[in-house]
Amino acid sequence: MGILDPIVIIKTLGVIGVVLIVFAETGLFFGFFFPGDSLLFTAGIFASQGFFNIEILLICCIIAAIAGDSVGYWSGKKYGRQLFDRDVGFFFKKKRLYDSEIFYEKHGKSTIIMARFVPMVRTFAPIVAGIGRMKYKSFISYNVIGGVLWVSCMLLLGYFLGGIIPDPDKYIIPIAFLIIVVSFLPIIFKVIRLKFRKKV
Repeated sequence: MGILDPIVIIKTLGVIGVVLIVFAETGLFFGFFFPGDSLLFTAGIFASQGFFNIEILLICCIIAAIAGDSVGYWSGKKYGRQLFDRDVGFFFKKKRLYDSEIFYEKHGKSTIIMARFVPMVRTFAPIVAGIGRMKYKSFISYNVIGGVLWVSCMLLLGYFLGGIIPDPDKYIIPIAFLIIVVSFLPIIFKVIRLKFRKKV
């Protein structure tokens, strides 16, 4: 994983690094490649071992997640599709936006909540909400619920497992990898389903 390894990020940047990456993954166009789920889970384990205060970590990460989605929303509302009129490098690809639009159309406003648990879609869902001129009053309510649920689930799962399992640091990498795989399952199933439909 290199510099994106959750353990390296936490040991190098501490709480501030975790908070900034949670914000970046949910609020910036290029944030989709950050390891949000595994980072929060790993931070929870570190908190269970006394490295962080879990209350401070929880509050700061929830604020960062909500603020990040809000930035994504206003970016989508202000700049709209002009960033995605054509593929520009690795970050701005029309396919990423279209995938999020399909997800949004399928699940409606609740996408803002559900997308929190789906990598990549998590980054682009609020942008699509902004492009679609979703009322901010509606958006912010789903944003707050989604931010609280996502951060709480990931952090507290790591925190409680870290308190139960002896020497949890030995299992951080395999468990974090498992979380990454599980979080990508919806996307994997979608790809398989599309390929199956094409064959039929």
